[in-house]
Amino acid sequence: MPNTNLDGKTFRSVANTPNGEVGAETLFRYRQSGNIVTAEYSGGAIVTGHLLAVMDEHGRLDMRYHHLNDQGELMVGRCVSISEVMPDGRLRFHETWQWLTGDRSSGHSTIEEVAERSAG
Repeated sequence: MPNTNLDGKTFRSVANTPNGEVGAETLFRYRQSGNIVTAEYSGGAIVTGHLLAVMDEHGRLDMRYHHLNDQGELMVGRCVSISEVMPDGRLRFHETWQWLTGDRSSGHSTIEEVAERSAG
């Protein structure tokens, strides 16, 4: 997926392992400039969060993230996201992540692009 552009796209979590904090209420708002990808995220157990990633020539994201959860804890982690184009054209990311704070456990999650709403 070398021509993937995430700028302006919004994603929602659709699956996560139990030790993850992101859930169905969490929305990720992506920006991209060249191979540099950033996002702000919030919702559910996440008060506010940010991620910074580099996209390789295959559309793979190597990212670091941090967020403040609803327990007042600052959490930091790393993640590798592999993209997939779904039959309807939206993007899905399969993610493998690890906490760099707390118990340093790891897990897997999936996020999917939120379809744009038509005007009218």
